Amino acid sequence: MREKAASLSNVSMEQGTVTSLLEENGTIKGVQYKTKAGQELKAYAPLTIVCDGCFSNLRRSLCNPKVDVPSCFVGLVLENCQLPFANHGHVILADPSPILFYPISSTEVRCLVDVPGQKLPSIANGEMANHLKTRVAPQLPPQLYDAFISAIDQGKIRTMPNRSMPADPYPTPGALLMGDAFNMRHPLTGGGMTVALSDIVVLRDLLKPLSNLNDAVSLSKYLESFYTLRKPVASTINTLAGALYKVFCASPDQARKEMREACFDYLSLGDVYSTGPVALLSGLNPRPLSLVVHFFAVAIYGVGRLLLPFPSLKRMWIGARLISGASSIIFPIIKAEGVRQMFFPVTVPAYYRAPPAK
Repeated sequence: MREKAASLSNVSMEQGTVTSLLEENGTIKGVQYKTKAGQELKAYAPLTIVCDGCFSNLRRSLCNPKVDVPSCFVGLVLENCQLPFANHGHVILADPSPILFYPISSTEVRCLVDVPGQKLPSIANGEMANHLKTRVAPQLPPQLYDAFISAIDQGKIRTMPNRSMPADPYPTPGALLMGDAFNMRHPLTGGGMTVALSDIVVLRDLLKPLSNLNDAVSLSKYLESFYTLRKPVASTINTLAGALYKVFCASPDQARKEMREACFDYLSLGDVYSTGPVALLSGLNPRPLSLVVHFFAVAIYGVGRLLLPFPSLKRMWIGARLISGASSIIFPIIKAEGVRQMFFPVTVPAYYRAPPAK
């Protein structure tokens, strides 16, 4: 993507490590950065797009970063093995949490093992290898077992914290946050790039009618609409990622087990029960209300299976807890995303911001 951007005649690319934002009277004027040679330089611009990733050290002055780390991914690359369904991503509903497999070349498959919490078994003393071989490997499809063990023995194990952070920006003249520096969701659904690219399209359309970006205060006021216009895609994918992760994690609670199985069987029904959630997952149907409908349809489907053909008091109680559990999963995520911006964006004044006068 950098090479593509650099190939354009009106783009000049400078590469370095940004160490700080240049601020003057509450307005961001540019950045200070260090080149590969160690030289400290400054770059000035009327608008600075800050997108320095999940470990951002620049976002603190631009947003309220409430970062949650629900789990970590342990990554491996499996070689010369066949997935159960070629050219498809796979989610293994393992205990205690999901395992992902997806092809990255004609001979390689990436495996991401989700480990709940922030404390991982040590790679250095062999605890991680033992955990993967004894706890994880027995739960895998047989055709992936040998390649998985081989990848562990090669020792190329990588780890990455899975971060979640709702968008909570401080509109700042001269700067705009984007990407994982601004908003993160659990990577189970791989929605990060979809949200980032969608945000780029929203920002492009906002900036297109402007011929001058030099009035930082007016521009910042205008770009407040960005935070509302991005919500349909971003909040749908964020909410689905958080909700699916919680549903797919194993639990000793019978109601949670029923919800997990109901979700799997609901998707297995095919037709709209499959294409609907996949359209939400991919950003092709950016409608938060549609997400809520499907989520509670899964819960009702689970309750229906419990009560048919003959309901009992115990099954009715599990069904009630299933609905309650589903609500406790999705409503906090929706609250963090912002109910008004998600479902009633046209009632937000910033939605109607006009471009500043030329």
